[in-house]
Amino acid sequence: MSARPASFLLALLLVGCASTPEPLPPGDVLANFALTLQGTRYLYGGTTRAGFDCSGLVFYAHQQLGLTVPRTAHDQARQAEKVKRRKLERGDLVFFKIASRHVDHVGIYVGKNRFVHAPGEGKPVTIDSLDDEFYADTFSSAGRFWDQAPH
Repeated sequence: MSARPASFLLALLLVGCASTPEPLPPGDVLANFALTLQGTRYLYGGTTRAGFDCSGLVFYAHQQLGLTVPRTAHDQARQAEKVKRRKLERGDLVFFKIASRHVDHVGIYVGKNRFVHAPGEGKPVTIDSLDDEFYADTFSSAGRFWDQAPH
C-alpha cells in the first residue's frame, strides 16, 4: 500500500473520531425511553416492566435517568416545575383531571402533541394525542422534572 492511500485512511479514521455525536438532552432521553415501554400491560399500582399505572410509568421512566419523582399523578403535578402547554418539550409531563377535581392522570410528552401513558385497566401503555377531544377536554397542566438530570 502506498503512503497516499494509507494517509487517506488515517485521515478518515481521525475525522470519524472527531465527530462524536452530542449526547441527547435529558428530555429527549426520557421521551425515547417512554416510547420503548409501549405495549407494557396496565397494572394498578405498577412501577415495573411487569406492568404500570400512569404515575408508575412516569416514576419508572424518571428513575432510569436517576431522578426521583413523587409516586402519584397528583403529587407529580404539584411538585413538577410548571410548563406552559405551548412550551412543551419532549420528556415533559402532561396532567389530566379525568375522574376527579384533582389531577388523576399523567403521561410523558413525546412531541407533535403526542404523549405516552398507561391509560387504564385492559389497555397497555400507548401513545395518544393531546388534540384528541377527550384529552383536550381533561387536560389540566404540564410540568417537568428532567431539568434536574445530570447533563
